Amino acid sequence: MVGGKTIPYKPQRKHIIGHHGLRPLMLALVIGTVGGFVFNWLKMPLAWMLGACTFSTVAAFAGLRVGMRVELRQGMVIIMGVLLGASFTMELVQRLGQWSVSLCVMSVMTLVAATLSYLWFRRFTDWDKATCYFAAMPGGLNDMTILGGAMGGRERHIALAHALRILTVVLTIPVWYRLVNGAQTSVLTIVHGPNTNDWKDYAILATCGVVGAVVGRLLRLPASFMMGPMIMSAIAHLAGFTASKPPGELVAAAQVVMGTGIGCRFVGAAIDQLHKEIMVSVGAAVLLIGCAVAFAKLTVALTGLNLDATVLSYAPGGFAEMSLIGLALGIEIAMVATHHLFRLFLIILTGPFVFRFVLTRGR
Repeated sequence: MVGGKTIPYKPQRKHIIGHHGLRPLMLALVIGTVGGFVFNWLKMPLAWMLGACTFSTVAAFAGLRVGMRVELRQGMVIIMGVLLGASFTMELVQRLGQWSVSLCVMSVMTLVAATLSYLWFRRFTDWDKATCYFAAMPGGLNDMTILGGAMGGRERHIALAHALRILTVVLTIPVWYRLVNGAQTSVLTIVHGPNTNDWKDYAILATCGVVGAVVGRLLRLPASFMMGPMIMSAIAHLAGFTASKPPGELVAAAQVVMGTGIGCRFVGAAIDQLHKEIMVSVGAAVLLIGCAVAFAKLTVALTGLNLDATVLSYAPGGFAEMSLIGLALGIEIAMVATHHLFRLFLIILTGPFVFRFVLTRGR
């Protein structure tokens, strides 16, 4: 509130999520860390990211001046990419052929889910076609916001819808596994016990991160700061150069930063003004989750794949977030990461063409 007026939700600056400055960043990190400690005490899966996400989201909606630097988040995403790449083994790589049917079903699911989500937004909001279309995509927050804005959509609503999609998935799936399956893990479990890395291991991991990030950016890969390091780390581990992983304390810090970044996206989102858009966006996220579960069960019936791995592979969360959830729950990370990368490529490559040649036809 400023001068008795509610500040409307505005698109984030390119290099800032939420408020600008050192104090908002430090406040956000403190709040996120406290949330991580609380959720770790509750023995929640992916506790540090989930707790930071929850606490920072509440802080953002409460009007606290919290913020996140995109560069800091990108640096932590690089660490998570290296960690994910370390989970690839020759056994998992040899199973790529088994996922062909699943990838085909997921392609159909993406079309069906995006269509239903688009119709949902058209029915319950007054948004234009472009805004509804790019808000309905089950992936690619940054890419869909940029593309949607370039094609005449309202970036504010697109970004809000995608941020709420990720938040809903991140807060739903790990909690479900905790309450129903009793799943719980710590960050040290993720990295398999105490740190025994020597300087050579650290040098290799650092090289994978830096070189992977640079190559990912040069090749303009989706989620380049995670995908590039993940690929380089996978190559290094599959080639036998190292069997090490980043230390648990660094992984916990990375999760706090990533979770806090999700929450900071809601800075300036006034619930009293955007309650309808918020409820509709959460409803769309639930609809996408339902599609993921339904198609996952179909895929399991056709292929015999693990249901939990298939659900996480189809779930409409962010690539980084869903990969980390899979890692935390001990689910086949190669399968989860492969499916989310495939869907991200599919959405980015086909989304603009479908909108241009199908939805805008006859205008």
